[in-house]
Amino acid sequence: MNEALPLGAMIGILGGGQLGRMLSVAAARLGFRTHIYEPSANPPAAHVADRLTTASYDDAEALRAFAQSVDVITYEFENIPTAALDLLESLRPIRPNRRALAVSQERIAEKDFLTSLGLTTAPYAAVTTLEDLHTALARIGTPSILKTCRLGYDGKGQARLHSPADAESALAQMDGAPAVLEGFVSFTHEVSVIAARGLDGSVACYDPGENVHRDGILHTTTLPAKLTNAQRTDAVLLAARILNALEYVGVMGVELFVTPQGLLVNEIAPRVHNSGHWTQNGCAVDQFEQHIRAVTGWPLGDGSRFADVVMENLIGDDIARIPALAREKNAALHLYGKSEARPGRKMGHVNRIIGR
Repeated sequence: MNEALPLGAMIGILGGGQLGRMLSVAAARLGFRTHIYEPSANPPAAHVADRLTTASYDDAEALRAFAQSVDVITYEFENIPTAALDLLESLRPIRPNRRALAVSQERIAEKDFLTSLGLTTAPYAAVTTLEDLHTALARIGTPSILKTCRLGYDGKGQARLHSPADAESALAQMDGAPAVLEGFVSFTHEVSVIAARGLDGSVACYDPGENVHRDGILHTTTLPAKLTNAQRTDAVLLAARILNALEYVGVMGVELFVTPQGLLVNEIAPRVHNSGHWTQNGCAVDQFEQHIRAVTGWPLGDGSRFADVVMENLIGDDIARIPALAREKNAALHLYGKSEARPGRKMGHVNRIIGR
């Protein structure tokens, strides 16, 4: 099915967090409806979606009813159980495709895929046992970082090793899960490219943004990033190569380290991405609309940037700053409707226009 979906079509979104919420808003602006599938009660996306199914990913009856109610299925996070995807895909197209999910769900598979394209990543090695870890440390050295192969995000499922003496405690933090040891990279800064590929194979990339993290969580993304013209071109071409190799449909976030030797791929995320939130106030067509356009078979929109922007995540108690932020000039608030502020929880973000 490669024809564009008609207005009024229903888009199924797996996951009801803030990304699903902002996808639902974008879909509504284009005349589409959304149906959220989320195990947790009262998710943020439900506040703005047409329908909500509250059920687990092992509820075959609920999954089947969800799929039959929609025209296409997309997702806001990667770690969806394979059995659920098998059932859903038998009934409706899933975009981005299953290969993109499989590659991004498992860090070794992701790095093997990237290096197969001739792209550079941090040195890495698979780790299951303490012996594996010592062997990997002998090759990669320290400082390094041990990460679970699956399910880690925002600094979770990670342990830093400052010397080989840290091996046993780092492995214990993996709680028996398969892991990957990654060498630290000498880089000046991190940037990310938000890129999209349409159902017709067309590709559109946003300007790279420069990211700063705090405690393993994205703090700010600044546009424009500090890059030479050649680096900016390389970043966009690199992202397009990944999208085309996966025959991808939708928006992807590609995180890159800027090093003296060139650009190094940190990771890919097959979905709209936190570091692309700046597009909501810096572009005519933001990343959320671009994703909806792609998965429904619409032509991709113009993602050119018309303003310099700093996106700041509002984490946990930052929600108390809302009254002050609301008075700022040239600042656009995007709040996620979450009822409880917890440490490390993303409550919203603010996009500040800093130039044109």
